[in-house]
Amino acid sequence: MPGMPKNRSNPVDATPAGRLVEASLHHVLGYQLAQATIVTGAVFAERVGTPFDLRPVEFTVLCLIHENPDVSAARLAKALAVTAPNIAAWLERLERRELIRRTPHATDRRAQHLRTTPTGATLASNATRSVIEGEQLALGNLSKGEQMILIELLHKVAVSRSA
Repeated sequence: MPGMPKNRSNPVDATPAGRLVEASLHHVLGYQLAQATIVTGAVFAERVGTPFDLRPVEFTVLCLIHENPDVSAARLAKALAVTAPNIAAWLERLERRELIRRTPHATDRRAQHLRTTPTGATLASNATRSVIEGEQLALGNLSKGEQMILIELLHKVAVSRSA
């Protein structure tokens, strides 16, 4: 039938699972990111989520605090493009687990500095190492150079977001 997509089995334009034709979506970045997230999400769940009991956003918040000692909740919220109530809930969970601690700001009574505890620092380092190892294995069909290029290109996309 004219205008109808042909059912092809070419791996370039078929979904990885289910073997559906995706030719019109092949060049849609959002679609490809979503498909790649299926892979990286499974790696995260296996390597960090289950063993370290961290959700992806909690892992991100913990690592950002670890790498940015004395960061404020407001800066974290801005960096992650989330609301103050959301960041507050994630911080509360990490604090309950004794992975982070809050200390009052010297001059602004409303603000607090955030730091990882020794336990939180160790967990951030171990979880990061584990997820990187898992992603490298999952992306074994890419060379090390291609993996680095992919990360750099995705970072360029991410930093194009307006501040």
